[in-house]
Amino acid sequence: MKDEFKETKGFFEALSEQIHYFMKDNVPDPLVLTSQIAAKLLFFVLIVIIADFVFKSLFKLIHSAFYWKFKKTPLIQAMYESKVLNSVANFIALGFAQQLIKPVMGRHPNSHDLLQLICAVLMIIAGYVLYKRFLKSIERFYVLKNDFYRITAIRAITSTLNIIGGILFSFLAISIIFGVSTSTIWGSLTAMTAVIILIFRDTILGFVTGIHVSLSRNLKVGDWIGIPKYNIEGTIADINLLTTKIHNFDKTISTVPTYDLLSTEIKNMQVMAEGNRRRIKKSIVFNINSFKFIDEELLEELKKVNLISDYLEQKSSEIFSERSTMRNAEFLINGRQLTNIGVFRKYALNFLKQNKSIDQDEVVLVRQLEITSQGMPLEVYCFATQAALQDYEEIQADIFDHLLASAKIFDLEIMQVKI
Repeated sequence: MKDEFKETKGFFEALSEQIHYFMKDNVPDPLVLTSQIAAKLLFFVLIVIIADFVFKSLFKLIHSAFYWKFKKTPLIQAMYESKVLNSVANFIALGFAQQLIKPVMGRHPNSHDLLQLICAVLMIIAGYVLYKRFLKSIERFYVLKNDFYRITAIRAITSTLNIIGGILFSFLAISIIFGVSTSTIWGSLTAMTAVIILIFRDTILGFVTGIHVSLSRNLKVGDWIGIPKYNIEGTIADINLLTTKIHNFDKTISTVPTYDLLSTEIKNMQVMAEGNRRRIKKSIVFNINSFKFIDEELLEELKKVNLISDYLEQKSSEIFSERSTMRNAEFLINGRQLTNIGVFRKYALNFLKQNKSIDQDEVVLVRQLEITSQGMPLEVYCFATQAALQDYEEIQADIFDHLLASAKIFDLEIMQVKI
């Protein structure tokens, strides 16, 4: 192998010599040295480009040969999609070219150190790109495996390692360019620990949050969430080290600090969506002045309503029995009486219980809320059998359209601003 490489060096050295004498014979004397150096540098750059192309083609050929065998292997697919092998080719090509500096530029020793420095820096850059793509392939591996909970922690870890790698590769580049030892650079940074922690505060919090989210399995990419603090509701598009991207339902995109997933109230509605159940919690506000006891005329009218006819027959019979022996029975306030708001509340409850769009296995409730200056709210509390926004809103609207229109039959007045 060593002999073959020596032959390769000898080949390029011979080509360099030919370029040297060609320029000497065909270029005016004042420009000979400059043209020789320029031509050899161009030749050297061409070697790097060709070597890079050859190694990339070789890796691509190897991948193609084993493509069908490893097509469904997530690790191989992740490395291919992340272009890890391209970076390996870049790195090898630069290393190969670095060994040819002396054979190509042998007659110009002053250029050796400069080209060695340039190649070293380029190899550091290529190494960092390879490092980043390798981390990216790890992320892609878990995405291909559909491990959406673990991918949050992996992204936090890889993003942190990416920053650490960037710092370390930068140290290495500075050390090579300026001839400063990495221990000196590291010692200087250690002295500024407090400042560094302050600068990377969000990064550290993002890393901790990513690990927490992954272990707790409270959130994942694709979940439908709401953040009351920012008045945001949508699906999580991406969770990275610093920011979390949310696709809002109004087709806008919001970004929030990732550490807010740990320190802020988050409503995860994905469970509701997956269970295809969504809560209805909405009120109708009535004018208290419209509340009254039901007289005989209104009672007979309401008995025609099928949903409460049996209820009214039973209650009116009980009330009649109680009042038959009561003093001043003709005075309505004495003893039990039916009220229009109470009967309407029973009607609304029965209406919900016979509605096929309401989940009868969950809580179905119609209740009075605290009276306000606007009136008395009557709240409907139940769960729709469809969680999709369009279906849910349709179910909710149908219920309240009916109840709002039905209130008139009970002589109830719904509060609204009069113009």
